[in-house]
Amino acid sequence: MLLAAVAGAEPVPFRRAIDLALRHSGVMGMAVADQQRAHASYQELRNMYLPQVTLGSGLGYSYGYPMSIEGSAPTIFNVDTRQFLINPANHKFSMAAKLDWNASSLNLQDKRNQTILDTAIAYTELDKQTATLHVLQQEEQAAARMEQITGDRVQAGVDSDVVLTRAKLATARARLRIAQIEGAADVLRMHLSQLTGLPADTIETVTESIPRLPEISQDEDMAKKALDSSPAAKFADATARAKKIRAEGEHRTLYPQVDLAGSYGMFAKFNNFEDFFKKFQRNNASIGLSIRFPLLDFAGRAHAEAADAEALRARHEAQGVKDQISSDTLKLQRAVRQLAAAREVARLEHELARGEVDAVNAKVQAGTASLRDQEEARATEADKYSQFLDADYELSKAQMQLLTMTGDIEGWALK
Repeated sequence: MLLAAVAGAEPVPFRRAIDLALRHSGVMGMAVADQQRAHASYQELRNMYLPQVTLGSGLGYSYGYPMSIEGSAPTIFNVDTRQFLINPANHKFSMAAKLDWNASSLNLQDKRNQTILDTAIAYTELDKQTATLHVLQQEEQAAARMEQITGDRVQAGVDSDVVLTRAKLATARARLRIAQIEGAADVLRMHLSQLTGLPADTIETVTESIPRLPEISQDEDMAKKALDSSPAAKFADATARAKKIRAEGEHRTLYPQVDLAGSYGMFAKFNNFEDFFKKFQRNNASIGLSIRFPLLDFAGRAHAEAADAEALRARHEAQGVKDQISSDTLKLQRAVRQLAAAREVARLEHELARGEVDAVNAKVQAGTASLRDQEEARATEADKYSQFLDADYELSKAQMQLLTMTGDIEGWALK
């Protein structure tokens, strides 16, 4: 089944997987939609200074005095227009909306980096799982041979049944790990399929296509670099500034406001205007200024104070985001050093195990070691190599996360 799956798989280079994820990812789609919404909100407030024209009709039958229909005199045809001339509150709201629009670009870049990181981690982990699976298959074959050799020795009376049970347990454990790795690989393929839009059962990684990760300096102040370049930190700052300006706008709703308003209406004779007015004419129009001086608006003052509190909260949230970014960056920077040391230990242990295999092979040829010793050495070497692959992946994962924090993930993944 594994060979059939590999045969039907499509080699997907690392760069292609990233490109497909950026075009297909639902997270990116939502971020683009948020940016479009923020731009539309800004245009809505800005366009309040342009004429808003409404055409309609207020047809109706009048009995006695022609009363209004929804606040307007009955008309065959009417046109109403209104626009802001002086509105201090809307000016601040427009500034805040523009900041939100600019912040949405930062949010889009942050989601782009997160999509690249998600795809890169899934791709490298799947590549590691594939390599581990090959090792485990060799380990399972070695365990099966060991089980056969032990069975022969038990029949010959050399080993006990307990030794055979141990050999069977080793084979069962190898098969269990193979099942676990195959299950994890299937989940990763499904995740990559959701990111890239490719069929899950056709995805095959290309190890050589994964770009080399840059060296991480432990002397560089990467926390400061992350704060200077992180879209998440800039987005939090921009959001806090927008809420502060919006709170200022809420206070300015208590300022005088001036609108330009106009209205035209074509009246009908059947609405009894001639019976109640000295002079009747069908075409009527008016244009002028609507000036408002808010005097008492206790609800508006309370709303403005609530906006001040929200702006203060946003400022503290922005500082919390910055503190979290600094802390996480430093943790990752130090974790990279530890994981690099762990990887070197795993590499040396595998190298030592491989040397033991060569030594046992020489002893087998010399007749001083048995086939059982040879298979045990091979199984140990395979296990150490699997541990090295795990250590190498954990180091790569931490490095990719650190590149995301410093804003360098796209430059590495798409170079």
